[in-house]
Formats: sequence, structure tokens, C-alpha cells
Amino acid sequence: MTQLTILRYPDSRLMKPSEPVEVFDEALKKLVEDMGETMYKAPGVGLAAPQVNVHRRIIVVDTSEKKDDLKVLINPEIVSLSEEKKVYEEGCLSLPHIYENVERPAQVKVRAQDIHGGWFELEGDGLLAVCLQHEIDHLKGTVFVDYLSPMKRNRIKSKLLKEEREIKKAAAAQNSGKNRKKGRR
Repeated sequence: MTQLTILRYPDSRLMKPSEPVEVFDEALKKLVEDMGETMYKAPGVGLAAPQVNVHRRIIVVDTSEKKDDLKVLINPEIVSLSEEKKVYEEGCLSLPHIYENVERPAQVKVRAQDIHGGWFELEGDGLLAVCLQHEIDHLKGTVFVDYLSPMKRNRIKSKLLKEEREIKKAAAAQNSGKNRKKGRR
């Protein structure tokens, strides 16, 4: 298995809608395994294929306490949402260390395909409902901060861009130091 690179917001590739999966083959199984490993190591409770720059309708979720109940949903569609809403603090692997309250339907019913192409339905409430809605949003090119006010969204975007500049600056300084050491030999 391979750990995949997770795109960071505001990378424009996160806003690209995903295409349906039509071929259920070994390459799909490998991608799903890699997505699961990436999600667990991050660590997270959900990951959508667009977050690893694969624009196909695939999500993996595991909201269990023991992290031993990986759910794979291919071509997921929301069948129904409850009228009752709840506010949950959401985070996202594409927005590290950012958590904000988002109001969503408290319960969800999803229809999806499994790794072999068979159809099934999954109902969830609580964290599972939030996670399913959050990950399916990624397939549409929507990130949870899109539900926030423009002011909050811009503040988060500025913070993440600043962090990215600092990471690149530190990496450049580290590489510069390595190059100097090589030149002394």
C-alpha cells in the first residue's frame, strides 16, 4: 500500500467535480486501499478521492472508535436527509488544524456501490452523517469552509497560504544547507 499526498486548501483541484466510476478492477481496489491507509495515517475519519487528486466518485470513511470499520462508497448519492439539523465541529484533512461549526442535516441515507459494483444503502446519524455529507461534498468540488461566511473563509485561506509559504521557505532553507555541504567536499 502507498500513502497518497493530500491536496491542501485552497488548491483549485479540490473544487473540481468528480466523474462516476465505471470500471471496477484491480486498479480501483488498489486506490481504495491506498486511500484507506492515507486516511488512517493522516489521521482522519473520511477521505474523498479528489483530496488525493483523483477526480472519481470514491469516498472512504471510518468513524469507529477502534478504526476497524472502513466503509467504501463508490458513486455515492444522497437518497434522503432529515429535516432536523445539528451543528457539528468539522475539520478536514485538506485544511489541517482548522475546525469550524457547520450545520447539516442530523441524519442521512446514502446509496452507493461497493468495490465490486454492487449497490447498497447506508444510513447514518451523528458523526457518520456528518462524515458522509462532508465527503460527498468533496465529490461535488465543495469544501466545508464553503458553508462559512466569506470573512471566515478568507481568514482561513490566508492562514493556510501563510503556512504553505513558511513550509516552502523552510524546505528551501534546508535544501540550501544541503547544497552548501555538498559543495564543500
